Amino acid sequence: MSSTDSSNRGAAAQEATQATDAATDAATNSPAAGTTTPTPSADIVEVAAAVILRTNSAGAREFLLAQRPPGKVYAGYWEFPGGKVEPGETMRQALDRELVEELGIEVTQATPWLTREFVYPHATVRIRFFRVEAWRGGIAPIEHSGFAWLTPGAPSPVEPILPANGPILRALELPARLLITNAAENSVDGELARLARALGDRSAATASAHEGRACLVQVRDKELPAAERQRLAAGVVALARQHSGVRVLINDDAALARSVGADGAHLPAARLLAKDAVRPDFPLVGASCHSAAELARAAELGCDFAVLGPVLPTPTHSEAAGCGWEAFAQLAARSPLPIYALGGMREEMLATACAHGAQGIALMRGWG
Repeated sequence: MSSTDSSNRGAAAQEATQATDAATDAATNSPAAGTTTPTPSADIVEVAAAVILRTNSAGAREFLLAQRPPGKVYAGYWEFPGGKVEPGETMRQALDRELVEELGIEVTQATPWLTREFVYPHATVRIRFFRVEAWRGGIAPIEHSGFAWLTPGAPSPVEPILPANGPILRALELPARLLITNAAENSVDGELARLARALGDRSAATASAHEGRACLVQVRDKELPAAERQRLAAGVVALARQHSGVRVLINDDAALARSVGADGAHLPAARLLAKDAVRPDFPLVGASCHSAAELARAAELGCDFAVLGPVLPTPTHSEAAGCGWEAFAQLAARSPLPIYALGGMREEMLATACAHGAQGIALMRGWG
């Protein structure tokens, strides 16, 4: 990394992590300890942590882990850098200070991401993760034994990694865009043609942290006749298999998802809130949410991400103003799950969504 500005841009469940002295040294004596269930009476240790991202020379997205030094709790374990928020500091100020102290870099671009809260024997720790994508200075292990760049989803070249880092590592595998089918307006054949064009265009695009080739595709269109929805789902999966990094979820029909070989399932809010709701048995599960209660339920069930909206008015619900970006940011700031912004989204809104804590954007009419 050079000493000039770096605009390094590349593209949640039961445990949460922290890779900082504040979280680990003050909280627990066991690497596997901690839960995401907060204790209301416990004092909360506020922590800011950095998920530092870059695009390497081959165009692949990478993130940084640092190794805890000898003499510290969990010496030798790998973690996300960061530390405790001092009195009078904002989360961002704490992040900036910690990265100067630990890595010798000045952050020039960071966006809020996930918030994970969990309980250790002696403290409840709440960690606000930021995606750091530009900085000044060369990264140096000032307070660590070393650092390493890893590729999301690839086998780790370093170990051991703090066990509670799992949700963050999984969230890093999610892309910035979720495409939702709209065969009700475009017809099944029209929608498959639109997706083929979109995926072809994406394969030719230049990858970056927020504009990579990968995407999720949710087969919605629940009002279609069963045979037509089956044909749509099978066609979407077939197209996805022709492109690296494209995964398919079926909305509200686990049997259909299995029959077409989809990668996952998506839970509508009504099913999410059912008393007998359980996480579907798929590698990837999303949920539609409209409130803090629904986001909490999605996290409780172990969903991998949530879609939250509407943020802005949509053509089909023009009478609804949407919650707006500030309300979205407040909900995202309290959620342990990666969240896609839904409702009135267009491609050019991606940076705005991420600046307000989103994983990315969910588009139904605004893609292809």
